[in-house]
Amino acid sequence: MSEPPYHVDVPLRWSDMDAYGHINNVQFLRLLEDARVVGFEAWFGPDRSLLDEGVVVSRHEIEYLAPLDFRHAPIRVDMWTTKISGASFDLAYEVRDPAEIGTTMYARAETTLVAYDFAGASPRRLRPDERAVLKSVSGDPVPFRWRQKAT
Repeated sequence: MSEPPYHVDVPLRWSDMDAYGHINNVQFLRLLEDARVVGFEAWFGPDRSLLDEGVVVSRHEIEYLAPLDFRHAPIRVDMWTTKISGASFDLAYEVRDPAEIGTTMYARAETTLVAYDFAGASPRRLRPDERAVLKSVSGDPVPFRWRQKAT
């Protein structure tokens, strides 16, 4: 995939930094969450977000590629879907410098999200309109190193 279907610039917070002056590995999950919330609003519209309908995280996988030092400039999070099932979908991310800053990629990640009915306390099927939106931002699987070694 040459250009991801969507990206968002996410600011770093002072509290994201650890004692070594770089962004703590745990804080990467928050950066991904921040990007996901903005992305869902852009994809589904501000009046109806998949987050409002109900979605829960069932899995995260992160591959750290380079330390990300704290800075005032935001990082870029590229996002796309890689797999869409009946009630779940995988969301891929690449955390990198914006083009005007550099070319470093700091992490690759994937999150599995499940459509969820909070009132019924159970997973629900993705609706056709949700599937169409998710398909419109689909792309290749995350190129994790373990996947490259397996082929």
